[in-house]
Amino acid sequence: MRSSATARMSSAMAHDGEMNPLVARDFERDVLARLGELRTTALRLTRSPAAADDLLQETGLRAWRFREHFQADSNARAWLHRILVNTFIHGWRRQRREHEVHARFLAEPARAAHVPAVDGALLGDETSAALAALQPEFRAVFVRVDLLDQSYREVADALGCPIGTVMSRLHRARRALQRALADHARAEGYVVGAAA
Repeated sequence: MRSSATARMSSAMAHDGEMNPLVARDFERDVLARLGELRTTALRLTRSPAAADDLLQETGLRAWRFREHFQADSNARAWLHRILVNTFIHGWRRQRREHEVHARFLAEPARAAHVPAVDGALLGDETSAALAALQPEFRAVFVRVDLLDQSYREVADALGCPIGTVMSRLHRARRALQRALADHARAEGYVVGAAA
């Protein structure tokens, strides 16, 4: 009796538009017939019958996807076992990363709005007012990069966003500050002529 994972794999193969019937028959004879032998290993790894079935199905799908790498005179069981273990490890690592991301997110729910304190005495009144007028997400990036001298990677990690987002927000913050402080900069002699 075939396992449900093998039956689902055969069904998936039947829907493959570019499938050669001889290749499918050979694949089913040499590879899919051995999936049932790996159920014990899948159960030991996952500790759950449903998860073991899912792992076996994913193993069969990966074996089908990479069938051109299988050599007909080699050990099909060992090849499938390697695919099974690698698939399990990949899924386990993905789950671990997801749990870490969720844990970090739950630990710091208001991190995007958090802007480190900046000594107002170092900034003039006009600069402090222009900085305070920025949107919080732009201000947080500007303060961290330009005033606290943090790297883009450090800021991205602290705010939980991609580096590209940090760079975009920094560009927008600098442009907004440049517009807001243009008259002050001309009056103080920092720039000469019209605003850019």
